[in-house]
Amino acid sequence: MTKLKHTQAHTTELNQHNIASVSSIVDVPTYDRSKVKAGIVHIGVGGFHRAHQAAYINELLKTPGNEQWGICGIGLLEANRGLRDVLAKQDNLYTLTIRHPNGRVENTVIGSMVEFLFAPESKQAVIDKMAHPDTKIVSLTITEGGYNFHPATGEFDYTNPDIMHDIANPSEPITAFGYITAALKLRKEQGLAAFTVQSCDNIQHNGHVTRKMLLAFAFKQDAELAHWIEQHVAFPNGMVDRITPISKQSDIDYVSQAYGVTDGWPITCESFTQWVIEDSFSNGRPNWDKVGAQFVSDVTPYEKMKIRLLNAGHSVLGLLGELHGYSTIDETVSDPLFAKYLRSFMDLEVTPLLDELPGIDLDSYKDTLIERFANPNIKDSLARICSQSSAKLPKFLIATISDNLIQERDIALATLVIASWCLYSDKGVNQQGETLEIHDDMAQELSTAAKLTTIKPTSFIELESLFGDLADNEEFISQYTHAIAAIYAPQSQIKDVMAATLAKKGK
Repeated sequence: MTKLKHTQAHTTELNQHNIASVSSIVDVPTYDRSKVKAGIVHIGVGGFHRAHQAAYINELLKTPGNEQWGICGIGLLEANRGLRDVLAKQDNLYTLTIRHPNGRVENTVIGSMVEFLFAPESKQAVIDKMAHPDTKIVSLTITEGGYNFHPATGEFDYTNPDIMHDIANPSEPITAFGYITAALKLRKEQGLAAFTVQSCDNIQHNGHVTRKMLLAFAFKQDAELAHWIEQHVAFPNGMVDRITPISKQSDIDYVSQAYGVTDGWPITCESFTQWVIEDSFSNGRPNWDKVGAQFVSDVTPYEKMKIRLLNAGHSVLGLLGELHGYSTIDETVSDPLFAKYLRSFMDLEVTPLLDELPGIDLDSYKDTLIERFANPNIKDSLARICSQSSAKLPKFLIATISDNLIQERDIALATLVIASWCLYSDKGVNQQGETLEIHDDMAQELSTAAKLTTIKPTSFIELESLFGDLADNEEFISQYTHAIAAIYAPQSQIKDVMAATLAKKGK
């Protein structure tokens, strides 16, 4: 735990040799990392993984008898080269800075990652690592887009060029599915038990989705292997939660000042963390419940709660806040109008759709969400929140609209967010005239459809891959075109439209 500002003029590099010298002022691994084996191979070593699963494992390794549950990180993409270089220099150690809403800060050096493989330089080494008998779990944080499903239909996209390559070239994979299938084939041939494939991404029924996508890929490549996977591989569903902004230079500077160590890629996150896991594994599992995770028989209601409230709530604040001219989540939700709009959305359009949640006080959970979003010490950028909205919103927000339409409930608050997404994609600037950073694989398609809005108000929602048949629903069209007219009106201000929408709901 952190506690002191370091005052030395010089810093030392973060590595295994040097951590003993700072153990008095920062929490460092107390276990013998040389004895830790990588029982988990993790694809997608981003900030969230390092703040979440790796942090849980770090805590578990402090208890003797868990040495088989270390992590081998995998970087599949050329973009991971920089991370590989930093981790190699630091013996795969890094700092996790936990910032509480009240300003308290905890620093921990995380040692649970004991190996990192960079796939572009050695594809076979990655396959062999997954196929090694020590590997019990292959876990994933590859974002929604990495699962290669069609946003509207949920079916596997065989037209993806990387998928086409992997199906035709089993020994030279590019995608996560290609690597996992190649490794499972080796295990089958060697008579080894299958590993568990565990998604840690923000996707409802993430285990079921991963299973469906991997089997779709495998049946196309090797039907016999696919049948074996179907029978032997477990894909547990899980709900994960911890707000983790993108690392910035200021995070590096903070660690240097806090305890005199140079860390090339520290991670900052909030204090709240949650992990609910379906207890279904092929080949053993860590006792994550000993360090704060929860094993359950059915994750579904918890997943739905989190995706429809937290993830959708982020998008509500993100798109509306970006248009207004705010830059971070805490700045946005600190505006009383935005906080009221978000809470009304959660209370009126999401809560009635949620299932029974044993052990959860829903009002308290929503209060906690507002508090977490407002944490002034977590500067989570709206640009990050809005990135890849085309992969997020079908599950986070559009599903809520569809369910409310079926139950004949109001959809006005969520619909305004969709209209705002159209304006965001069309103009690419906020209401202060500042250019927005838009990162989305469908950015061009979204922009093209949005720019036709003044000619045909429904052009944006006719993107069937995102909205399915919503463009054929009269109630949705009525609400959407009304929202479009309001935000496209000359001199329109998003806050005025939000206030008017709330007023119509009696809030």
